[in-house]
Amino acid sequence: MELGKVTVSINKAINAQEVAVKEKHARTCILGTHHEKGAQTFWSVVNRLPLSGNAVLCWKFCHVFHKLLRDGHSNVLKDSMRYKNELSDMSRMWGHLSEGYGQLCSIYLKLLRTKMEFHTKNPRFPGNLQMSDRQLDEAGENDVNNFFQLTVEMFDYLECELNLFQTVFSSLDMSRSVSVTAAGQCRLAPLIQVILDCSHLYDYTVKLLFKLHSCLPAETLQGHRDRFLEQFRKLKDLFYRSSNLQYFKRLIQIPQLPESPPNFLRASALSEHISPVVVIPAEASSPDSEPITDLVEMDAASQSLFDNKFDDIFGSSFSCDPFNFDSQNGMSKDDKDRLIEKLYGEITALKEELENFKAESARGAVQLRGRVSELEAELAEQQHLKQQAQDESEFLRAELEELKKQREDTEKAQRSLTEIERRAQANEQRYSKLKEKYSELVQNHADLLRKNAEVTKQITVARQAQGDVEREKKELEDSFQRVSEQAQRKSQEQAEVLETLKRELAASRQELQVLQGTLESSTQAGAEQNTQIASLEQERDRLSQAAEQHRDEMAALQTELRQLRDTLSRKQESSRTELEMLQAQLRDKESTEWALQQRLAKEQLSLLQGTMLEAKRMVQDALARMEDPAHISCTGSADCLLSQTLAASECTERLRDAHSKYLSDGAAVGSLLPCLALFAHLVSNTLLQGSATSHVAPVEPADRLLELCKRCGSEAVSYLSALQDPGTVASADCTLVTACLGQISAIGEELHPRGLDVKQEELGDLVDKEMAATATAIETASARIEEMLSKARAGDTGVKLEVNERILGSCTGLMQAIHVLVLASKDLQREIVESGRGAASPKEFYAKNSRWTEGLISASKAVGWGATVMVDAADLVVQGKGTFEELMVCSREIAASTAQLVAASKVKADKDSANLCKLQQASRGVNQATASVVASTKAGKSQVEEKDSMDFSSMTLTQIKRQEMDSQVRVLELENQLQKERQKLGELRKKHYELAGEAEGWEEDGAASSTRAELPATPRGQDEGANHTCIY
Repeated sequence: MELGKVTVSINKAINAQEVAVKEKHARTCILGTHHEKGAQTFWSVVNRLPLSGNAVLCWKFCHVFHKLLRDGHSNVLKDSMRYKNELSDMSRMWGHLSEGYGQLCSIYLKLLRTKMEFHTKNPRFPGNLQMSDRQLDEAGENDVNNFFQLTVEMFDYLECELNLFQTVFSSLDMSRSVSVTAAGQCRLAPLIQVILDCSHLYDYTVKLLFKLHSCLPAETLQGHRDRFLEQFRKLKDLFYRSSNLQYFKRLIQIPQLPESPPNFLRASALSEHISPVVVIPAEASSPDSEPITDLVEMDAASQSLFDNKFDDIFGSSFSCDPFNFDSQNGMSKDDKDRLIEKLYGEITALKEELENFKAESARGAVQLRGRVSELEAELAEQQHLKQQAQDESEFLRAELEELKKQREDTEKAQRSLTEIERRAQANEQRYSKLKEKYSELVQNHADLLRKNAEVTKQITVARQAQGDVEREKKELEDSFQRVSEQAQRKSQEQAEVLETLKRELAASRQELQVLQGTLESSTQAGAEQNTQIASLEQERDRLSQAAEQHRDEMAALQTELRQLRDTLSRKQESSRTELEMLQAQLRDKESTEWALQQRLAKEQLSLLQGTMLEAKRMVQDALARMEDPAHISCTGSADCLLSQTLAASECTERLRDAHSKYLSDGAAVGSLLPCLALFAHLVSNTLLQGSATSHVAPVEPADRLLELCKRCGSEAVSYLSALQDPGTVASADCTLVTACLGQISAIGEELHPRGLDVKQEELGDLVDKEMAATATAIETASARIEEMLSKARAGDTGVKLEVNERILGSCTGLMQAIHVLVLASKDLQREIVESGRGAASPKEFYAKNSRWTEGLISASKAVGWGATVMVDAADLVVQGKGTFEELMVCSREIAASTAQLVAASKVKADKDSANLCKLQQASRGVNQATASVVASTKAGKSQVEEKDSMDFSSMTLTQIKRQEMDSQVRVLELENQLQKERQKLGELRKKHYELAGEAEGWEEDGAASSTRAELPATPRGQDEGANHTCIY
């Protein structure tokens, strides 16, 4: 092949026109690689093409290169490895384009690189991936590790193929007939190579997975199965969509995958796997039809030649007959003329017989060829059935081996009755399956015998047809001999006719020789058919031998089945004996267990009696300590009393549930004992805490509280006594104890400090309301400042306008900083509640931390009030009715209130919290804004004072002296007034602190803290909770 022709074909195949690559140009490129044993010419031409500048050109290059890797010379891969990095760079470059052929080229180049790497790592695989099962085993070298790695590489390879498949389909508008357009065919053409690769990769993956499951546990291959199922669904969908496209229907026959994927956990499923075969229709007509066409044409030519010769000799019609003696000598017809006409008729009949024989010979040859094809197909089917029978036999052997292993396991596991029964059932099931397999094998054997009989019958029919042909040949020879004898007899009667007949006979002999040649070819065809029939008979004998072998194997399997039945019966007999022994042991164990249960019930009853006695003694001890003079010095708070009462009430409810369970199930002592101990402990603590709280309460609530505590203790002792007595344990009721605890809790609510007048359930809502009110007050203040600024600009001029704008601008900045601070405080507060409440609700968290909550509410109120007052002061300053000092004091008060809000939020915050950092930063912004307000106020004040400065130029010495004395008097008066105001401020702050302490309950906390060391020591394990509550 010329190098220039290959170069031209490469340039024609890889061009910028958006049409599919022509097959003839691609075929020329493939033949060129085989001619030069490499791809040097291909790459030398491709390197001159602008693949990075034209996406269609790059796409067609990928298509042609894919064909060369599949069907080209084996050295194409070696010559192309040096350009692998260039393909990777080009893939990354085209990947940046999301439209058109950009993504298609990127994915196709990745696929080509993956294909090159796969064949480099696995050189046993050819480029078209066509391998037999033996070659596939050799590729893995019969090593499970190699098979495992090979499966992973095939998964990666198939994944790249499927990605290209899906990308091409997603780039097409499937609502239109894109497969009939040139642009659509340009994109779909490379998918033919992808379909060919995918069919082989799917087949090899299934076989390798079955091989791996026979060597490795199923859990190890879970990832392989999951990945295979995903690729199976994608490949099935893509094959189905491709088979519906008109473009593929005339170029390739796409296989359809099964409905469900193979079950790799069942080894016999491998026999059900059918390898998908992709069929590409041939372009030329079948070669089997060519000899028939030649035969017909030869017969027509021979017939034409014969007719021409006959017409040359005898004329085209009887009107120009040379043997018309009337036109020659004027004589009338006689017997010779009739004889000549008779000879003409016989020759015509002979010609018709020859034509009929030729047509029948041609039809017979066609029928024999078709019959041979049918016999070959049946022979292939018989071989397939034989292979299936062998596979089933192997499966039965494997089943037999499994039965042997299970029999050995059964002998080792005779101690467990349940295991023996399960294995006996499994053996019965396997026996039934084996019986079914045996029935199927017998049925297959009968089918094989029927097929053998049909083949024998067909051979007999073929031999009869051959005998008919030989008989027709002999009859034709006899008729020809008779015609020759008649012609010789007639030649003696008339010489001229004899000469003519001789010429005719010579022509007939020539025709006969041609016919004899045809008969010889038919004889040879018959000999070939005899040879094929003989080979079919040999195949039939071989199949009969195989069936005989299968019959012997079935007999051996039946013998082994009988042995297994005997073994199974012996095992069942031994299992029955062992079952009886186990049942006797079970009865002994039941009697022993009943005795142990009786003993356990007695011990549980004694333990319950001891626990109840100890709990009753604990409550009685608490009642006695309430009367102890040493306990009078102990004081407690209402908060501690409420928490103890709540815990005791909850424990009472749990004790009631445990009591109900104990009455329904006497063995449920384990849940009753802890509740009894905790009940006695919490009730004792409640009594002592109530007595301590009554010491600091008013007289009337203290007396009622003390009386309720004593009555609660008495009811608790009565309830425990009822539980201790077996006769009254069912009627024991703790309702009176619960009622007493509720009354104690009500008195505790009455004694709650004044600062906690708000219900704890409403604290959470109050916090949100105060924060929202603060934000609203700040927004209102900002709006008022903007309104005052607008009025000042409209009504003031000069220095006054400048001072007012500076002061109101700084006030606006302060309001914005305070708004940011309030938002940061809300975020931090939300974070504190979320991190500290656990499983409780936000309201429960606020109720649990009521002191902190009230501090937060107080700080929010102070900020909102300060903002309102500052706006009022600013309004008075702008109107000229207020003083600058009042505005500075208001700004400093706002700074103090925001500092209080920051401190209240910072108490429970995490030091590493991001919201805390934001709050501190917002606090610094408020301080800076406050300083700005003070500075602008001072600057405005000085600016106004400079404007109103006094002029002493026109005053006399006496007037100046008088003014100086008046100023000194004014200074003394102001200093005295300042001193008085400072004292008043101190008293106001002191009173404010005292009122705030009373509102927050600080006095009660101080009283409770002062009595920590005054409580007498109590025995460990009884009144430990009383000391703890006094500390709170």
